[in-house]
Amino acid sequence: MPGSLIAIIVTTLAVYFFHLHVETIGSRFGAISSSLPSPVIPTVSFATFQQLIRPAFTIAMLGSIESLLSAVVADGMIGGNHRSNTELIAQGFANICSSIFGGIPATGAIARTATNIKNGGRTPVAGIIHAVTLLLILLFIGKLAALIPMATLAGILVIVAWNMSEAKSFLFVLKGSKSDAAVLLTTFTLTVFIDLTVAIEIGMILAAFLFMRKMTKASSVEHAGVSSEDSADELSVPDGLPEGVDVFEINGPMFFGAAYKFKDTMRVIEYPAPVLIIRMRHVPVIDATGIRVLREVHEEIKRRGSKLILSEVTSEQVMTELRKARLVFHIGKANVTDTFEKAMTRTNEILLEKKQDKAGG
Repeated sequence: MPGSLIAIIVTTLAVYFFHLHVETIGSRFGAISSSLPSPVIPTVSFATFQQLIRPAFTIAMLGSIESLLSAVVADGMIGGNHRSNTELIAQGFANICSSIFGGIPATGAIARTATNIKNGGRTPVAGIIHAVTLLLILLFIGKLAALIPMATLAGILVIVAWNMSEAKSFLFVLKGSKSDAAVLLTTFTLTVFIDLTVAIEIGMILAAFLFMRKMTKASSVEHAGVSSEDSADELSVPDGLPEGVDVFEINGPMFFGAAYKFKDTMRVIEYPAPVLIIRMRHVPVIDATGIRVLREVHEEIKRRGSKLILSEVTSEQVMTELRKARLVFHIGKANVTDTFEKAMTRTNEILLEKKQDKAGG
């Protein structure tokens, strides 16, 4: 028999037989009913619907987060792999049925999940037995359950919290990167002093900002120069760059941070070459700011009489965004290539056209 269950039975019997004056579930929350309430289908008017829709979405979102967090904790403790969709569908259906009996929205709880696992629970059957046990307690021994001391429950929760805290992992994260430590300490502090849900929300927002900051630092824009043999070697161009060609290379996701880096780098060119090649082989994703900066660069290059070529656009997401923004149309389909060789071929064609125009003029 699990130690926590033995503790509950022994302390409850001690309170019952020795009439100990301690705070219990009954004294704290009132008597436990010995019957289920009658089912009632509520009538919902449009005004009530308008009033409840926003808090309903909020409760559903927070309940989903807490349940999935419980599932992740359980996975870590037993080495399992939960099914998120099944979990949320079952929780939603259960909460709908519960409301008919006057129940309030319920979620998966980390404390109960961890306690279940620590006492041998490994499969969904453990959750079913847990629910059936609570129902039997409600129907038959609710009065005895009201005698369970709050101090006993507190002691069990302390042990459960310590077992699931993973102190070694906590210290490992603190010794890691500053950003990970900041997210951990922020979430930990908010969980202790405010609320778990608030802690998760703030922690996720902070983690997102720190991730974007890290991606901005990781992204870079390199100016390969004009007609430089060294640059040609660096860029793996077999025959070197033709005269009058300028090459830039963007490395990393091109979102707002990297996009402005690229824009700042472009400002070093006062008189652009006849052809500007932007290599995008290391750009996995691009956002609206990146698209806008590319559009501005194209318009500026076009205003100065030069041509822009986007080379090695191999990311499906990048190409999709370029098409949606009609940049492929404005730049020219022939000027957006998937290999550097095609870009060089197109460059030679443009340079030849410019020479012919100049000779004809």
